[in-house]
Amino acid sequence: MAKNSIRPSRRAANQMRKVKLQTGAAKYAEGSCLAIFGNTHVLCAASIEERVPPWMRGTGTGWVTAEYGMLPRSTHTRTNREAARGKQSGRTQEIQRLIGRSLRAVTDMEALGERQIRLDCDVLQADGGTRTASITGACVALHLACQGLIKSGAIETNPVTELVAAISCGIYQGEPVLDLDYPEDSNAQADANFVLTERGGIVEIQGTAEEKPFSRAQFNKLLDLARDGTQDLVKAQRKALGIK
Repeated sequence: MAKNSIRPSRRAANQMRKVKLQTGAAKYAEGSCLAIFGNTHVLCAASIEERVPPWMRGTGTGWVTAEYGMLPRSTHTRTNREAARGKQSGRTQEIQRLIGRSLRAVTDMEALGERQIRLDCDVLQADGGTRTASITGACVALHLACQGLIKSGAIETNPVTELVAAISCGIYQGEPVLDLDYPEDSNAQADANFVLTERGGIVEIQGTAEEKPFSRAQFNKLLDLARDGTQDLVKAQRKALGIK
């Protein structure tokens, strides 16, 4: 327990929730990972399809895409399935596009060959940070699927050029903090999601002020927290994948 912590979880400002990346969580998927960030649990499964979208046929290059969804009882009260409503929410579309962009940023499509890998990210339990957990877990699932392609002789090298991870940061009661859970996220003065590669490259940053604008100095502190946090996540990814 952090001494004099202002956070509901009693964590220090730079302390993440307990993270676990469990591979082999979906028996039939070509690659899978159960990403656990505290009480947020996301099942990420990779499916290899020996075809690409029509607009990519004949190019010799592949494609990586993602779908995201929250199960009805992933939150405190039941939410109807989006399939029952007949359409996806804007939030769902935005998040799955973010996941896809994040994974494509670290994938060599020529090395993948003319095939598509689809990442399904299903939120089993939500307590803040579902999109960041999805990206982090989906990267592991994608890497595993590509390892399978190498083992089968379909490709020669892993098209995942480097690992990518994501973490949330925010300003809670005036202090920059790392890895927001729901009580913090719902009461933060500002919150941001950072998608960074293992080499420190920036894939995407989403930041929003909830009450008043935050300063450049505060943003720099959030970025510093995110860099440290994603490096810890990359270590967890490498451990899960058995990579030194």
